[in-house]
Amino acid sequence: MSDNKKKSILKRIAEAIERLAPPLAAEVDLVSHEAFVWRATPAGFEAVSKINRVELALLKGIDQSRDQLLENTRRFAKGLPANNALLWGARGMGKSSLVKAVHAAMNKETGGTLKIIEIHREDIDSLPALSAKLREETRFRFIVFCDDLSFDAQDTSYKSLKAALDGGLEGRPQNVIFYATSNRRHLLPRDMIENERSTAINPSEAVQEKVSLSDRFGLWLGFHNCSQDEFFAMVEGYAKHYKLKIKNEELRAAAVEWSVTRGARSGRVAWQLILDVAGRLGQKLD
Repeated sequence: MSDNKKKSILKRIAEAIERLAPPLAAEVDLVSHEAFVWRATPAGFEAVSKINRVELALLKGIDQSRDQLLENTRRFAKGLPANNALLWGARGMGKSSLVKAVHAAMNKETGGTLKIIEIHREDIDSLPALSAKLREETRFRFIVFCDDLSFDAQDTSYKSLKAALDGGLEGRPQNVIFYATSNRRHLLPRDMIENERSTAINPSEAVQEKVSLSDRFGLWLGFHNCSQDEFFAMVEGYAKHYKLKIKNEELRAAAVEWSVTRGARSGRVAWQLILDVAGRLGQKLD
């Protein structure tokens, strides 16, 4: 085989390997933005130019949870002891909105030193690597946020989350706190826990292994379905904030009809009504 042919074959092999290898993540300056998304492959940060969030004052019917999370985050931002938080409960009641709104409020108080990093559910396995990376960053403090966190029966990545929340030998980084939202209080489906109880040699120990994940969160905040008065407060708060030109009586009548057709009352349903009302009125929501 000639040298030229050998070089050609080696070149094609090298090019094939390069195509198979994952691209290196571009370096992102954490000073540039207040929010980032963590990508596990390739490992790195993706800056978020505009955060989808609402103002803290617009979140109605969750006053106690709001105050608790705000105080916990304020302590963390000041370098004081604070707990990881699990926001669990009814759909559409503002769990993720509250996390983002609290971050915005605290970031104003701290002058931009509090960052929020979103990690997707499917990347939970990489949480220890993310924590190690953030531990080295001493200029800022970080809320690591996972929205709609839950695990299925065959999913074992919850063990990685348990280890990351405890922090291993080094402990949790002092500049990192973990906030998660979930519809499940224990993050695991009931049938998964019941199956462990029925098949394990020691049922009690097996169940404790499953539910101990939620115990890693020192702060549990429950969100429940809202009353009609709270639903009215949500709708009226949005309408006032966006200066919608509609009478209060008409708005309430629309709210009742909308909630009946949707079969639910929640912050999300209230916002969907406001979108409909604003569209009918020909008003933009700036």
